[in-house]
Amino acid sequence: MLDHLPDRDRPQVKARLRRAWASDDHALALDGLRVLADELERSYPGAAASLREGLEETLTLTRLEIGGNLKRTLQSTNPIESMIETVRRTSRNVKRWQSGDMCLRWTAAGMLEAERQFRRIVGYPDLAKLAVAVERDLATHNTYNSTRNREAATLAHA
Repeated sequence: MLDHLPDRDRPQVKARLRRAWASDDHALALDGLRVLADELERSYPGAAASLREGLEETLTLTRLEIGGNLKRTLQSTNPIESMIETVRRTSRNVKRWQSGDMCLRWTAAGMLEAERQFRRIVGYPDLAKLAVAVERDLATHNTYNSTRNREAATLAHA
């Protein structure tokens, strides 16, 4: 998203993004990011679109009320990028990809190789809290969706 901005505007926008992401109040953080996107819309529509594209997802941990070390760890893309680089390194000598299955096998082999480098997640004691929060969130969404489906079916039959 910052790549869509001129260098002079990046520090202020980055600070506002970090402030929103650091917030423990999901609604306040969401409002802050939406206001920022609205402000960027006129001068930098690409940046505004990029921000809006992942707006909800960037605040998932805040919505689930996950904080502390686990939030800091899971907000980073470094572990994923490291794993992807290991997969690339593992499969770079393959010259002729024969099938999609072959690609999947080499990807799995690379992920197993990357697994050896994995360390304990900082904040791992809160993983149980995360699991409960995800289950609760899924139950809430499933209840909401089944209610909407019943309402739609009722309207369709009326």
